[in-house]
Amino acid sequence: MESTTLGMILFLAFVAATLGITFWASRQTKTAADYYAGGRSFTGVQNGLAIGGDYMSAASFLGIAGIIALSGYDGFLYSIGFLVAWLVALLLVAELMRNSGKFTMADVLAFRMSPRPVRTAAGVSTIVVSIFYLLAQMVGAGALVGLLLGITSPAGKAWTIVGVGALMIVYVVFGGMKGTTWVQIVKAVLLMGGAALVTVLVLGKFGFNLSALLGQAATTSGPKANPGNFLIPGLKYGTDAQGLAGKIDLISLGLALVLGTAGLPHILIRFYTVPTAKDARKSVLWGIGIIGTFYLLTLVLGFGAAALVGKDAIVAGDKAGNTAAPLLAQAVGQDIFGPVGGTLLLALIGAVAFATILAVVAGLTLASSSSFSHDLYAHVFKRGNATERQEVVVARISALVIGAVAIGLGILAQGQNVAFLVALAFAVAASGNLPAILYSLFWKRFNTAGAVSAIYGGLISALVLVIFSPVVSGGETALFKTADFAWFPLSNPGILSIPIGFLCGWLGTIMSKEYNAAKYAEIEVRSLTGVGAEKAVEH
Repeated sequence: MESTTLGMILFLAFVAATLGITFWASRQTKTAADYYAGGRSFTGVQNGLAIGGDYMSAASFLGIAGIIALSGYDGFLYSIGFLVAWLVALLLVAELMRNSGKFTMADVLAFRMSPRPVRTAAGVSTIVVSIFYLLAQMVGAGALVGLLLGITSPAGKAWTIVGVGALMIVYVVFGGMKGTTWVQIVKAVLLMGGAALVTVLVLGKFGFNLSALLGQAATTSGPKANPGNFLIPGLKYGTDAQGLAGKIDLISLGLALVLGTAGLPHILIRFYTVPTAKDARKSVLWGIGIIGTFYLLTLVLGFGAAALVGKDAIVAGDKAGNTAAPLLAQAVGQDIFGPVGGTLLLALIGAVAFATILAVVAGLTLASSSSFSHDLYAHVFKRGNATERQEVVVARISALVIGAVAIGLGILAQGQNVAFLVALAFAVAASGNLPAILYSLFWKRFNTAGAVSAIYGGLISALVLVIFSPVVSGGETALFKTADFAWFPLSNPGILSIPIGFLCGWLGTIMSKEYNAAKYAEIEVRSLTGVGAEKAVEH
């Protein structure tokens, strides 16, 4: 049986199972709390698995493995950054957000400030960050299905992106948070199992000697003149051609990865799905364990692809390296079990990767559509007078629109490495959302002007720097290859845009006389103890 047929059977089986879950969840979704937060009925362990499923995206499985396979040591820095970021989320955000909010990030900001301008800013930021993140998943979907089905034309991959987008919209419109969470739990188990299986097979081929694996990777895929450079810093960032800009770009990437997680809307809303603050902490600890284990596996997947597939074959499959993990599965399966084994393992890993993409895009679409309906429609346009039913209807309609936008941009962004695209989403989240959240939770003097300034200042600066960077123009993998208006030399804007976000928040605050000590005292007690959280949920 060919990998094409087998892959489609496995993929369709997963789609059928998850659509069944979505149908079941749709019958359980009766209120806004059910749609936005799954009725707050998930345990810490369940939510931890869902956090892992939400976070271990196509960037993790396809993008990081690819960037390690092509860039060696520098690629593994993505894994380190994505993992360390959870310490920031655990220590500064998870429990406090669960105690302070209701459905979205804006609930925390609007509690002690003028709600309309703050909710507008937070809603805009949520949608922008989610669309950046969605781009990565769509690009990964196109590359993956192109490999499984032998589709090489951009038009064929574009239709794949349309199909994934349509499925994503179905999950969100009908299943809400409850259906999306169960899809993410199933996907987390499948992904961990698939990654662990390939990791064990790769290590077994090298006698479980990591040094032998790294040495073979450097020999096969490292620079011909000096293969050892594959295992030391500088192959992607800090090369002689880049000079100082490359080293600064690396620091900028690290800042975005470490600080961005605590500002990602689709991660923040996961903290509202558990009944207590204790469960919020437990879910993050479980999430860290699952995610940490997975990122250790990406080390073997990336260097394994470099050793057993080779840089040239990986680039031939996808120039950004997004098909490195499936190609590794095929190579190691064929080497150990013969042609049938290679076909079977490729199909299995391809189906798991597709499951990864579908689960993550559902979470992202839910976060952005929830923010539009709850923050913009209900509290800005309707001034708090919308019914729960109207909110849910608007959330479902906005999911359709946001899905359509993501599909269109995903088609345009084909050829980009998905891990890199996600890093841009992290930079935007760290620049706009994180300063406003931290100031709101920890700075007594913070006010409406500061929150709006922090969000818009960080968001706009990150977007402007990205637009005028080599990501958009002036390079082989740029969106516009024939144009060149990249006056900003760094591919990662975080080193400038994150401080600008914090600075704008500070300036906006001190230039405004607004100050509500009583409201700050109330949210401080609520965020630290959970007292009053039930009232926030009910009203």
